[in-house]
Amino acid sequence: MHQSTTTTGGHTLSTPGPPTKRRVRGHLVRRLSQLYVGLAVYGASSALLVEAGLGLEPWNVLHQGLAERTGLTIGVVSIIVGAAVLLLWIPLRQLPGLGTVSNVFVVGLAMDGTLALLPEAHTLAVRIPLLLAGIVLNGVATGLYIAARFGPGPRDGLMTGLHRRTGRSIRLMRTAVEAAVVVTGFALGGTVGVGTVLYAVSIGPLAQLFLRLFAVPSASKGSTVVATGQPRGAILRP
Repeated sequence: MHQSTTTTGGHTLSTPGPPTKRRVRGHLVRRLSQLYVGLAVYGASSALLVEAGLGLEPWNVLHQGLAERTGLTIGVVSIIVGAAVLLLWIPLRQLPGLGTVSNVFVVGLAMDGTLALLPEAHTLAVRIPLLLAGIVLNGVATGLYIAARFGPGPRDGLMTGLHRRTGRSIRLMRTAVEAAVVVTGFALGGTVGVGTVLYAVSIGPLAQLFLRLFAVPSASKGSTVVATGQPRGAILRP
């Protein structure tokens, strides 16, 4: 790393110079790795919640309900719904990032791939650990994905877009949209249960914890970018 020197009061101070190409490239590689590992782990964690059968996160309640009615896999439904939601960004004047577009495909593919590998879980002694592991891994995935800073997921971008266009709070927009999603998904046959409630109350603190853990240092400085607000202020799901 290049350094510049400044003489002040007889003392010479060294300050970091501009980042080298190697450092910038390494920074980008780390961010891309976090993005795609995070998305893959998110899909895998969602599959664990599906297999546990004790309640899903809001959007997957809808995905599962649609899958039950259409005969498609839940991963394929997730991809279709994600693409449809992304189209709603157009009137909201939202601009997608690499992470936004990648989210549409990677999460659904990872979910279907994991479900294909998992054995069926019949007893609570197996289903409860699957539920807990799914929630914790979902928090890990959220921290990885958001800390990579490649843009919000399509569903969260919809909520932030509605916030900007309506002037209503993000909390209100998220609550309204996700309540509608859960009710619709439940009516279609999606699973709502104790896992849905446990996910709702734990994902915020978990996401905040892992956001700090996986924060990516700036390419030009030694500082680290972290979410400083309350968990509800972070984008919590892809």
